[in-house]
Amino acid sequence: MLNKQQVMALLKSITDRTLNKTLAETNGVRAIQAEKGTDHVGLTIAIGKINTPEQTEIEAEIVNKFNRVGVESIAIQFEAFTEAELARLNQAKSEPPSLLTDNGKTKFIAIASGKGGVGKSTVTVNVAVALARLGKKVGIVDADIYGFSVPDMMGITDRPTLKGNRIIPVTAKGVQVMSMGFFVEDNEPVIWRGPRLGKMLRSFFVEVEWDELDYLLLDLPPGTGDMALSVHQMIPSSKELIVTTPHSTAAFVASRAGKMAINTNHEIIGVIENMSYFQSQLTGEKEYVFGQGGGEKLADELQAPLIAQIPLGQPSKQGSSIYEEIDPIGQIYLQVAQFILDRD
Repeated sequence: MLNKQQVMALLKSITDRTLNKTLAETNGVRAIQAEKGTDHVGLTIAIGKINTPEQTEIEAEIVNKFNRVGVESIAIQFEAFTEAELARLNQAKSEPPSLLTDNGKTKFIAIASGKGGVGKSTVTVNVAVALARLGKKVGIVDADIYGFSVPDMMGITDRPTLKGNRIIPVTAKGVQVMSMGFFVEDNEPVIWRGPRLGKMLRSFFVEVEWDELDYLLLDLPPGTGDMALSVHQMIPSSKELIVTTPHSTAAFVASRAGKMAINTNHEIIGVIENMSYFQSQLTGEKEYVFGQGGGEKLADELQAPLIAQIPLGQPSKQGSSIYEEIDPIGQIYLQVAQFILDRD
C-alpha cells in the first residue's frame, strides 16, 4: 500500500490542461486518503475547469498511473479553483512583457539612411542622450547588425548580464543599450544569414529586461535590404528620422529609405542633414565641404521638415561620439530631442 508521500510523488507531474501547469505547481492536490492496510486511494483534486474533456484526460492519466503500481481502487473528486486562485495562477503564468506588445507605452523612433557613412549612428546615440538629458527614459537597439557601432560610440566596455532567462541591457549616459556588438568577440565580422540575424534581432525586443521606456531608438541598417525591411516589419508603428549629408547623391539614395518607411506604415517626422558644413574656429567662416542642398531636397521630396543641419565636429571627450551638453553641436541635438517631444 502506498503512503501519502508516494501518492503525491505520482501526482505531482500530472498537468492541469487548462492552466498548462503541473499539479505540484498549482497545489492542486487538496486531499489524499491512503490508509494503512488497504489498497484504496481517495483523492480530491482542484483543476482550472471541471466537467470538461480535459478533466476526463486527467482522471484517466491518474488511474493509469496508480494501476501500474498495483492500486486498483481509486476514488477521485474534482473541484474547481476559486476565481481568486485562478487569477493568481494566471498572473504567474503570464509571460514577461515584450516591447513589441506593450500597448504603445514605448514610442519607437527609427533612424535610417540610404547609405553608410553619413553619420546615422552618431545621430542615433546623440539624440538618445539628448532625450535622456531632457528627463526621458531611453533605450537604443543597435539594429545595424552587420555594421554595429553603438557600444564603441558610447564608450561601453561592459557586457549585458543575465537575470534568470532574461537579458539585462547595458546602461551608459542614462541610456539602455542592446547591440550585436555585445555578442561578437574582438570585432569579428558577422557571417550569418538573414533568418538567424532576424531571430537575434527579435530577441532584443522580447528577451531583454528593459526598464520602462519612454522612447526606444533603433539604429537601422542603411539602405533598403532584407535586414532593414525585417526591422520595419517587426516593430509596431514608429516615427522615423532620415539622415543624409548635403551631397545630392546621399540625398537621392536616402529618399529610398524614406519611401520604405512610408510603404511599411511608419511616419517620417523629419530629415537631419549631417556634416552640413565645417566652421572655422579662427574665422567663423563656414565651408560646405560636401556641397549644399541635399537635406532640403530630401525634405521636400518626403514632405517632411528639415529638423537640423549638423556641422562637422569632434566631441571633446576622446573615445566617445557623444557631444557634451554645452557644446554647440550638443545644443543642436537637444533641439532635435525637443522637436521629438513636441511632436508627441
